[in-house]
Amino acid sequence: MNTAQPVLVSLNAGKEEPLEDSGFLSAINKKKLNEPALVTKLGLKSDVQSDKRFHGGIDKAIHQYAYENYTFWENILPDTTRLKQMAAFGENITSVGMTEDTVMIGDQYRLGGCILEVSQARQPCWKLNYRFKYPTMAEEVQNSLKTGWYYRVLEEGQVQEGDKFVLLERPYPEISLTYLLHILYKDCLNKEALYEILKINILAESWKNTLTKRLETGEVEDWKRRLYLQNK
Repeated sequence: MNTAQPVLVSLNAGKEEPLEDSGFLSAINKKKLNEPALVTKLGLKSDVQSDKRFHGGIDKAIHQYAYENYTFWENILPDTTRLKQMAAFGENITSVGMTEDTVMIGDQYRLGGCILEVSQARQPCWKLNYRFKYPTMAEEVQNSLKTGWYYRVLEEGQVQEGDKFVLLERPYPEISLTYLLHILYKDCLNKEALYEILKINILAESWKNTLTKRLETGEVEDWKRRLYLQNK
């Protein structure tokens, strides 16, 4: 799939159902929608966000994942069938023409009838381990920096497969999602970078809290429970 302008190639929504043999319910198993759907301030009208402690909300209304990243994962997991269909990572939007390298924090896009603003990258969780039947998948996604990203919805409206992304504003042209993810997961205690990132007004509050705590304590937060569901 090649396109000169970024395009939505699959619009996906899910309902709450058992997640493999985890003993938990999840809406990560999203299906392709074949008709337009309304995007509201809290996400796709037809979608369910199962665990609202960590998913959904204004700063994480819509999750997007780059179809370009699927090839990377096919090389790592050549025997999985999960990557043969869209929404493998539980994303609402599967796109072509955008990746973590080319999307900047704060980017504003018109997509169909709505306007979206990039608020943060995804922090992968243990549910990916069950979804892919690969016990370290969440950590692999984190280390790859190919996590996908979230939007807040500035203007509600309908979207559908084939809609093009039109960049309206780019207030932070030097701060890609890849860079942010590198600081979040690789160069974790780079004080200069942390201070600069905290100046980004539109950054999601959860990220601001995490980075502020790092500066205050000089320590990196424990990722084990998020990645591996310890003490469930």
